[in-house]
Amino acid sequence: MSKEQFTNRLVNEKSPYLLQHSENPVDWYAWGNEAFAKAKAENKPIFLSIGYS
Repeated sequence: MSKEQFTNRLVNEKSPYLLQHSENPVDWYAWGNEAFAKAKAENKPIFLSIGYS
């Protein structure tokens, strides 16, 4: 039985901090216009995770 591996849009980021979350099954967005537009369209708050590289 093969296990399907989940990746999200963070797999294309350069930040080591963001890359460590690229296989997390949460639908993460990097800070930017795409995240703001989705939050606004869905009338949802933005949760911010601050890390360091």
